Amino acid sequence: MGSIEQWSRYDGRRVVVTGCASGIGAHLAGQLRELGAEVIGLDRVRPRAELAEFHELDLADPASIDRAIAAVGGPVDALFNVAGVSSGIGDPLRVVTINFLGTRRLTEGLLATMGAGSAVVSVSSLAAAGYLDNKHSVEGLLRTADLAEGIQWCHRYPEALADGGYRLSKEAIILFTMSKAVALGARGIRINCTGPGVTETPILDQLRGAYGQDYLDGFPQPLGRVSDPAEQASVLAFLNSRAAAFVTGQVLWVDGGIVASRVAAELAERR
Repeated sequence: MGSIEQWSRYDGRRVVVTGCASGIGAHLAGQLRELGAEVIGLDRVRPRAELAEFHELDLADPASIDRAIAAVGGPVDALFNVAGVSSGIGDPLRVVTINFLGTRRLTEGLLATMGAGSAVVSVSSLAAAGYLDNKHSVEGLLRTADLAEGIQWCHRYPEALADGGYRLSKEAIILFTMSKAVALGARGIRINCTGPGVTETPILDQLRGAYGQDYLDGFPQPLGRVSDPAEQASVLAFLNSRAAAFVTGQVLWVDGGIVASRVAAELAERR
C-alpha cells in the first residue's frame, strides 16, 4: 500500500478548506499545500497566502453558499469544514446558522462532487463533549431539511440557544457526522470531526472580549498550555489523508487531555 509518508501526502488531490484566511484554516491550507494538495480556499475575506483557487463564502447566506458550491465545481477529493464563530459574537441564531446549518448546506452540496476515496472532516469543539447526553435535544435541529427550516426550528425552540448557540451548533456537527457515516461509507466516502480544546485563534479573541480572560483561565490545562492552531490543523490533515483510511464516523478530541481529566476525576470520586 505504500509508506506512511505516501499515505499522508495529498499529491493530485483537490481539496476545499473553509475559514482559510485565519486561525486553524490558514495553517491547514499551508500544510496541505506542502503535502502536495491543490487547495481551494473559502472565506469571507481573501487569505494572504496564495492558493490554487479562492472563492468568497458567507456561511450565514444561502445564496453565498450556493455560489461557492458552483464555483468550486468538481471533483472534490477532501473537504475541511473549519470556518466558525463563537458565542462571543452575541448572536445565537447566527452562531447556529454559520457553525451548523450553513456548514451542512455546503457539505451536502459538495458531496455531490465527491467520489470513492474522498473524505470530509469538520471542526466541532470541546464545548460539545456532552453530545451524547444532549442528543435528544439536538435531534430536532438535525432533522430539519434545509437551512431555512433549521432557522425556523431555532425560532420555535429559543431555549435550545439560550446559552449562546455554540454548544448546540457543535453538538449538531458531531451528530451530523455520525449520522452520515454509514450512508457515505457505502459510497466509499469517509466523514469525521475533531473536538479542539482552547486554541489560540481569532475565536479565542471573541471569547476574551465577551467573557474576559478569567473565563479562559478557568479551563484546565493537563499539558500546561493551550493549543497552537497548527497542532489542530495537522490532525485535520491526518483525518482526510489516506493514513486514516479506516477511520470514519468519529470525533477526535484534540483537547490536550481535558476530556480524559474529566473522566479521571469522575472515577476518583467513585473510589
